[in-house]
Amino acid sequence: MRRAWPAELRSLLDDAEEVMLDVPVSERAGRGRPEETHRPALRVRVTQEDYQRIWPLAEARYRLDGKYAGKAVTLITNNPHYHAWHPADGGTVEATSDSGARYTIKYVVVHLLLDDVREEATAG
Repeated sequence: MRRAWPAELRSLLDDAEEVMLDVPVSERAGRGRPEETHRPALRVRVTQEDYQRIWPLAEARYRLDGKYAGKAVTLITNNPHYHAWHPADGGTVEATSDSGARYTIKYVVVHLLLDDVREEATAG
């Protein structure tokens, strides 16, 4: 099944940072010392509200368009292999509205695995 990243959430990836995850591979019988697997990913700081919007997309692969055309992402949430990159506190920002009311915006840092799409197809 080919799923496209929802159009209404595309802007969340505008400020994404491309990173390389060094994922430890568990030691297997007869292989000697454990090694690392390197996986490209996107690191994104989103508001708590936006994180709640993308949570249902977790652990599924979605094709991207635009800047990341030809790529697909998978939101890491609770996969034990990627424990170090599970969603984490992204801090808060205190602000004052035009009416003078103070409010706090909470942020979450998330990682999305970034893969090449093997076959040519338009996400849609």
